[in-house]
Amino acid sequence: MATSTLKQLTRLLKKLDSETTQIELLELGEKIELPVQALRILATYLEYTSKGKPVALIPVPTELTTQAAADLIGCSRPHLIKLLDKEEIPFTKVGKHRRVKLEDVVEYKKKLKARQKKYLSKIMSADEADGLYDS
Repeated sequence: MATSTLKQLTRLLKKLDSETTQIELLELGEKIELPVQALRILATYLEYTSKGKPVALIPVPTELTTQAAADLIGCSRPHLIKLLDKEEIPFTKVGKHRRVKLEDVVEYKKKLKARQKKYLSKIMSADEADGLYDS
């Protein structure tokens, strides 16, 4: 259901040019006005859930604890601390505790994914050159 709803919603969102729109709740026979951005968030939610991926909605801007930042990146807290100490991700200190901005964690994660894709591509190219994909 999520996949078909996503396709419909994506198609309709392309046609919208205003900042708000009305939707009708058929069961209740009521219409409500929604920001189009809320529908875009719903589309993103449907995109991920249709693939079986979990979704978390976090208010922005926000500062994260080191544990929350590590969870978002998918690494251990000690590894995240090493990244912070190497200044790979900016942070602030509140007393003795480090805080990391969500947008900095997201940016690091994007860079990490890009690096992983680059390395994977190099490995695949080397494997192709060595004939590992030949039948």
